[in-house]
Amino acid sequence: MKNRVNVFFAVAALLFLIPNASLALWSYNQDFEGLALPSEGALLGDNWLVFGNVFDSGGNYLYGYGPFDAPNDGAAFCAIVTGEGGAEQGMQQLAVYSDYNNGDHGLGNLIEANVFQEQLIGPGDVTEVWFFSWDAKLGNLEGGSTALGFIKTLDPNAGFATTNFLTVDMTNIPNTWGSYLLYIFIDPSLDGQILQFGFLNTATNYEGSGVIYDNVRFYISPVANEEMSFGAVKSLFR
Repeated sequence: MKNRVNVFFAVAALLFLIPNASLALWSYNQDFEGLALPSEGALLGDNWLVFGNVFDSGGNYLYGYGPFDAPNDGAAFCAIVTGEGGAEQGMQQLAVYSDYNNGDHGLGNLIEANVFQEQLIGPGDVTEVWFFSWDAKLGNLEGGSTALGFIKTLDPNAGFATTNFLTVDMTNIPNTWGSYLLYIFIDPSLDGQILQFGFLNTATNYEGSGVIYDNVRFYISPVANEEMSFGAVKSLFR
């Protein structure tokens, strides 16, 4: 997709409404088993947010909307589902899909749906390595739909410009469970920036876009080494 822009800058204002928000990263661990169903606020209670971006068929940015509390019902962004897990995933999982409530699907525009957690990076985080890991399997993704897992950083002092966008392509994963991993080295330039980790997909024409996630973790490495290869890191921590 050409000329793609990822727009999350409105999200920053919500940081100060999140009870856990502080100028430091913290560990997160969620298997979705303890989130009450069928509560519409189950994901909001765990601080999940959503944001939508819309592009024309050529990939040119049109507009963004959000952030919103992550829904847990209907056809927009995400929901907790049951019965999709294996032995290591349990009974409840997170399904992430497009915002099918956005009528621009029918116009052939590309709807990018982001479902994520958000934290602030503090001075004490500098030189640390933080990991984002998860289990996933393909849901009903079809046609030209795509999906990613991501870590993203945004600079509030530069118009919320994206300073890192680290991804794992989830578009062609199998429909059986696998494990996936990203990591980020916190260098001094990231002090005071916003860090987001989560999942996104891009779809149009109401095509299927679902991917199922579980065992989501965000955690610190005891090894701080910017030069570590992904393979070396994975062998140490998975």
